[in-house]
Amino acid sequence: MAYAEKFETLCVIGLGYVGLPTAAVFASRGLEVVGVDTNQNTVATINSGAIHIVEPDLDILVNGAVATKKLRAAARAEAADAFIIAVPTPFTDNHKPDLSYLQAAADDLADVLKAGDLVIIESTSPVGATEKISTHLAAKRPDLSFPHNSCMEANISIAHSPERVLPGRVLIELIRNDRVVGGITPNCAKRAAELYAIAVEGRCLQTSARTAELVKLAENAHRDVSVAFANELANVADKLDIDPWEAIRLANHHPRVNILNPGPGVGGHCIAVDPWFIVDSAPEDTPLIQAARLVNNGRPARIANAVTAAAAATGLTAPMIGCLGLTYKADIDDIRESPAIAVVKILAMSFKIRIAEPYLNILPDELADLPNVELSDIQSTIIASDIVVLLTDHKQFKTLDPTAFENKKLINTRGNLKKPRNR
Repeated sequence: MAYAEKFETLCVIGLGYVGLPTAAVFASRGLEVVGVDTNQNTVATINSGAIHIVEPDLDILVNGAVATKKLRAAARAEAADAFIIAVPTPFTDNHKPDLSYLQAAADDLADVLKAGDLVIIESTSPVGATEKISTHLAAKRPDLSFPHNSCMEANISIAHSPERVLPGRVLIELIRNDRVVGGITPNCAKRAAELYAIAVEGRCLQTSARTAELVKLAENAHRDVSVAFANELANVADKLDIDPWEAIRLANHHPRVNILNPGPGVGGHCIAVDPWFIVDSAPEDTPLIQAARLVNNGRPARIANAVTAAAAATGLTAPMIGCLGLTYKADIDDIRESPAIAVVKILAMSFKIRIAEPYLNILPDELADLPNVELSDIQSTIIASDIVVLLTDHKQFKTLDPTAFENKKLINTRGNLKKPRNR
């Protein structure tokens, strides 16, 4: 199959924390990029030159790309030389992978697909999902040939290249990080690597689609297990009345030990989700991964229990609980799978709660209808509360004067607030 010598147009489906930066970076390299999102407010915001998420320097890049007409947003996929799918892949209530967003994206682009096009799935996926999408597209477009059954003769290339970026550093890491590029065939991988070479300074490591899918899952399962070890140590230290952060800091003086810091759990669209995709593929062969998930998922309840015990110790009939932070990590607005929200939901069954979250203007849907939960500013939250719980280590919290917590019980799930003098 003869392909165009270079890519000139790109369609990115999904304009979230990965899709929008990806679209903006490729637009800044001169491609004509259309970003697709089902949320009309998102489409309108981007077309106005603004952004709907918090990410350093992304607003400048998007504004410039829109102003030069290299980037625009739309509600439906449009014809292009290449398509990148960056939609969510959550799991169901019983931890089964939910590929409905991925299939919907494939349905959207199927109508405009043409011979010679490249389709890349960046959405984190269970092993075999890329091949399933190829089969799905083939059923919708029998006039085209696809790599899962036509191999080198296919006139559509399909690959999987998982995003591997850290919120807060997305633009830097999109460009500098190495990419794993897995094709259903070697030719598909080569074609996808040619696209990424336009924007990526890191190496493009070519492999099979199935291997690329497992690589991303393995990376995040490894991190989940490491966090679970730290959190399990925190559980033990709490029972033995030991400061877990001090113990870990001292243990890390060993030259071959590097224990992470514990926290209220694990959140985000990757670490809290991806390990379940491996478990679903091999449930009998993943006891360690499953145990790590149980440890990390259990942390919010342990934090809530500690707050309840502290409330009982105050002797007050209705102590006010102040929670600092709702996002799953520091200095971003991402609340996906946030353990902080899980803690608040448990506490809201028994207490009135004030929340200080500098990166949110309104409460998330999970908390919005709770009459005893209120979003407030940092100072008012601390002043009004009898017990203060640090759930997210935003920079705004790290610089707080310890005297702000005098005569209050401080439950520090991140270990980086200075203790008040009365502790």
